[in-house]
Amino acid sequence: MADAQHQVAIVGCGIIGRTHADTIAARPDATVTALVDVDADAREALAARLKEAGQPEPQVYDDLPAALSGSEVSLVAICTPSGTHTELAEQALNDKKHVVIEKPLDVDPSRARRFGAAAARAASQGVITSVISQHRFDAGSVVVKEAIDSGRFGQLTSCVATVAWWRSDEYYASADWRGTWALDGGGALMNQGVHTVDLMLWFMGRPVQIQAQAVRSTHHAIEVEDTLVATLTFESGAIGTLHATTAAFPGGRTRVSVHGTEGGAEVEDDLLRRLNVDGVKDDAPVDAGPPGGHEAQYDDILTAIANGGQPGLTVQDGIEALAAVRAVYIASTLQRPVKFLDVLEGRYDDVEVSRGIRLPPN
Repeated sequence: MADAQHQVAIVGCGIIGRTHADTIAARPDATVTALVDVDADAREALAARLKEAGQPEPQVYDDLPAALSGSEVSLVAICTPSGTHTELAEQALNDKKHVVIEKPLDVDPSRARRFGAAAARAASQGVITSVISQHRFDAGSVVVKEAIDSGRFGQLTSCVATVAWWRSDEYYASADWRGTWALDGGGALMNQGVHTVDLMLWFMGRPVQIQAQAVRSTHHAIEVEDTLVATLTFESGAIGTLHATTAAFPGGRTRVSVHGTEGGAEVEDDLLRRLNVDGVKDDAPVDAGPPGGHEAQYDDILTAIANGGQPGLTVQDGIEALAAVRAVYIASTLQRPVKFLDVLEGRYDDVEVSRGIRLPPN
């Protein structure tokens, strides 16, 4: 844990902003001193929540420039709608503040790449940027990654990832940015499933080719998909399937299974449920511990700041997770496989992916 006391500005005081505020309030080495939101009720409510928790009352601001000029913050947490992330984060970097960006990095790959260059320049001056993908820090996920890296699963052959959630029409209507391409950047995969995509890439490595089908099966009032299935081929030669939906009433489970020639594992709802290693048929003990959540990732981020090192999850990791999601949408739009590297390098930036979301056949 870092020793320095950080003053933190939270930008965006909605549901995820509250998660960041609660996480920081529980730490001895950081304090929320500024809240930013155009919605006065939201920022005042979060200020009251922090005060009731015994925290100093933070200053409140309409916009980030005002907070940067009006308070002595060292770290900025971006918790706004996804389509605003990199613009706000770059404002903070330009003021030489460390930055934490809630998932996803952004919704636009070209903006994400430009921000990646800005973050690299800032890193050369000791300014740290990280993107939230807290499930990499779950104890069970760490056990799986260590087993993969040490070869205990043998040759990786396949991976199955599924996010089976339910979101009502009322959920999508609760905020005007939900279910839009401009600010949500996608539906079940971009919003609910990007953490699972990141875990899949962390476990399996970089994909080579992706093909997909995305539909708006139930929530016809939204712009984006509520259900999709994709298949991925990885550089190792392994293959994987990816499924994400917000049309699975009453809501199912999130699961990532990894399979190899000498073992495999299954992580379900952030817990390690099965582990086989070293060619042994019997399951190994799986009491890895509880999920680390935002708390564990903030440990990592603040330690990186204190030590001048690289955080466990970098902007480039965020760019690659965004590119994988985008590749799924592009493959569905074009109705053919696409190469991941082409998407990552921007060769499909002009594809209008909203055309790729279809209604299911009657």
